Amino acid sequence: MTAASTRKGPMMRAMVVRSSRKLRYMLAALVIAVCAVAITVSWPNGDRGKEKGTHVRKPLPSSEDIGKLPPDGGPEFNRLIHEKSPYLLQHARNPVEWYPWGEEAFARAKAEDKPIFLSIGYSTCHWCHVMERESFESDEIAALLNEYFIAIKVDREERPDVDEIYMRATQLMTGQGGWPNSLWLTPERKPWHAGTYFPPEDRFGRPGFKTLLTRLAETWRTRREDIELQADHLSEAMKQASSGGHVEGTGEVARELVDRALRELRNSFDDRLGGFGGAPKFPPHGSLNLLLYEYRRTKDDALLHMARRTLDAIALGGIHDHIGGGFHRYSTDVRWFLPHFEKMLYDNAQLSRAYVDAYLATRNDEYRRAAVDTYDWVLREMTGEGGGFYSALDADSEGEEGKFYVWGRDEVIKILGEQDGELLCRVYNVKKGGNFREQASGEMPGTNIVFLNRTLGDIAKAEGLDPTQMRSRLERARRTLLEKRTQRIWPHLDDKVLTSWNGLMIGSLAYGGRHLNEPRYAAAAEKAADFILTTMRKNGRLLRTYRDGLAKGNAYLDDYAFLADGLLELYETTGDGRWLGEAEGLVEMLLTHYRSQEPAALLDGGFFFTSSDHEDLLLRSKDPYDRAIPSGNGVAARVLVRLGRITGESRYAELAEAAFATFLGFMQRAPQATESLILAVAMYFDKASSAGVVLAGKGAKLQSQAAKPDARARKKPVTAEAFASRLKAAPGGTIRVAIRLAMDDGWHINSHTPLQEYLIPTSVRLDENSVARLGDVVYPPGKTMSFGFSETPLSVYEGEVWIEAPLTIPKQAKPGGTSVALEVRVQACNDQTCLLPATLSLSVRLEVDPAATDGQMRHEAIFEALRVAGEVPAA
Repeated sequence: MTAASTRKGPMMRAMVVRSSRKLRYMLAALVIAVCAVAITVSWPNGDRGKEKGTHVRKPLPSSEDIGKLPPDGGPEFNRLIHEKSPYLLQHARNPVEWYPWGEEAFARAKAEDKPIFLSIGYSTCHWCHVMERESFESDEIAALLNEYFIAIKVDREERPDVDEIYMRATQLMTGQGGWPNSLWLTPERKPWHAGTYFPPEDRFGRPGFKTLLTRLAETWRTRREDIELQADHLSEAMKQASSGGHVEGTGEVARELVDRALRELRNSFDDRLGGFGGAPKFPPHGSLNLLLYEYRRTKDDALLHMARRTLDAIALGGIHDHIGGGFHRYSTDVRWFLPHFEKMLYDNAQLSRAYVDAYLATRNDEYRRAAVDTYDWVLREMTGEGGGFYSALDADSEGEEGKFYVWGRDEVIKILGEQDGELLCRVYNVKKGGNFREQASGEMPGTNIVFLNRTLGDIAKAEGLDPTQMRSRLERARRTLLEKRTQRIWPHLDDKVLTSWNGLMIGSLAYGGRHLNEPRYAAAAEKAADFILTTMRKNGRLLRTYRDGLAKGNAYLDDYAFLADGLLELYETTGDGRWLGEAEGLVEMLLTHYRSQEPAALLDGGFFFTSSDHEDLLLRSKDPYDRAIPSGNGVAARVLVRLGRITGESRYAELAEAAFATFLGFMQRAPQATESLILAVAMYFDKASSAGVVLAGKGAKLQSQAAKPDARARKKPVTAEAFASRLKAAPGGTIRVAIRLAMDDGWHINSHTPLQEYLIPTSVRLDENSVARLGDVVYPPGKTMSFGFSETPLSVYEGEVWIEAPLTIPKQAKPGGTSVALEVRVQACNDQTCLLPATLSLSVRLEVDPAATDGQMRHEAIFEALRVAGEVPAA
């Protein structure tokens, strides 16, 4: 569809244009030149007719038979038949003489002195399919392309580097972007004309694709010097825009960036319908992450309200697949009702994580159900045999968008029977004449998008039904409809595995498995991580894509950053040090291959999108902007902050600081377009301000108590136990937790203040989703000892030590039960070796009760002994 790649697209384009007066004038002159050379490139949505009709692709030959074909594909195919990309293979039977991106096509363009026609899309792109049917399968249009141009097809998901460069060109020339992205390049690959979707014939007084090709071929022949000058100017403008140097920041990096982003969210928030801005409405992943993170820190109900209003609207609307789980790409209207029906792995990875966070903040089971339904859909329909996750499901089936997902009322009644069918139709707004009007044609097709206009709880109350029984009946009905739906002709499945998108889903599944107490999700995340690291890595370097037994393509910044972030979630969930080690290894690859190695540039932070040994392209960019997926630089900064927190290595924090300084101007001027970077800034400052304060004392050592601990964790050779002074507290009240650490004989752990900076200190922190707030943690002093493996003495804990952690319940905390998870970070060593750092999680169940008083203290002997020993104040 010809739309901005996300809701932030217009903001980013404005950012580039207004960032430099010189650049703005240059681009204005360019646009005038483009219009003079050719014609208007955009084709408004309202000018499009109803695009339907059966379009069945003939099956492709077997791999063995394809291997026997000549390089050009022979009489039935073109060169794309030898590719693995589902998108390129969709075009393998076109009469257009397509080339994949590569030297063969460029060499022919230079040899024959022909311009290049570059078409960029992806396999589940609706308007890519439309343009293929209308133009690329037309013998007449193919003849024009073959005679006057060298035609190249690119899968934007396999080659995001090429897509990024030439989408930037289209946006600069036309003021909009989308897919299919259609460009005309010189043989040197410099763009000189661009657009998106073009209809085949002249329509509404505007030339169609056939006319456009004829005019551009003539322009190439008669105005070559103008074209080359224009291409040179545009290429220079693109390089300036990609350098980042034209967006200077003011002042220092500060947490005020978060406040600025939140102000923009408040100003653009749609309080009535949820989301930010108007139609089309894309799921605002970055905004939700930032809102929920800041709510956990501040307990500001206004932030939670924006997140909940948006998540509620998405979960109720037609953008949510209520029958099969998961979410469609975006809503074409303002109320999240009429979706663009494709389903992308990256959307569902990010939304499922947001619903887990909303559940943790509210304990509202509707959010848990939304996350679980999405995870179950991914495991059921989007997971390959090796454990990797597929990329997408198309919007179209049988040549019609959404046909797989919509229902007729009579059809539903026939399948479910009168009683359950009537209930489902009433609850999910399934009507006799259909419940939607097609956006393009304005027609009522007579079918229904399944959606809710109220929560199931509200509906049960309004209808006087038992909520549990109603849910049970509806769940049974949905399962029946899902089974029936699987018998329809399916949309195309893009079964390629992309490293970056898998990293997003690995992180979400690991996070969901941990916080929803669903080990199967964490197990799926581990299996996918194993698949990526074993199948999609060569000589220690990640590969971009896998399909049909072949992994290929240089990985990009997104691949390393997203996977590293997902592996850190796996480490937090499983405690397995392997995942931490792999994440650190991925970051080392980024530092080696994606960061400038010139001495003068070492203070220039952030990462390039492509590696230092990547194919030589028109430009090499450092991109700070979030789109449908978060910025690679934003996620990389978050990984650096997390690694600094986990390992205690200061260099990670320094690298994050350098990235923040480099992108400060972007964050200041376009906070809603850089939310992943701003979230990393928030995490960085929160880490720095929440460090525990060490109180020296005499060094008490208590004997093990007979009382049963309130929580216990064991990671050989360390055992941790927690004893809470109270299990009930009023809002604003404080509870103290004594933590006992016991080391097996012959083992020790570093103290909280090791004598060497490179050692991992013993530390206690609170899980970020816990309701309580952690006060100043009191650690015992370490014991100075000498060991054979160290030339200098070490400060350690051995045997048994006690740590005290005060927990304060916020004044605005809501009554009810909650779990507080304390995470104890240790590194164990003996006389010969040190183990990898480990985290022991102690989850204590507390109750918030406005009527609670200090009353009788629990575990009095423990807290009294600690107080007398001078380790902690009175509880």
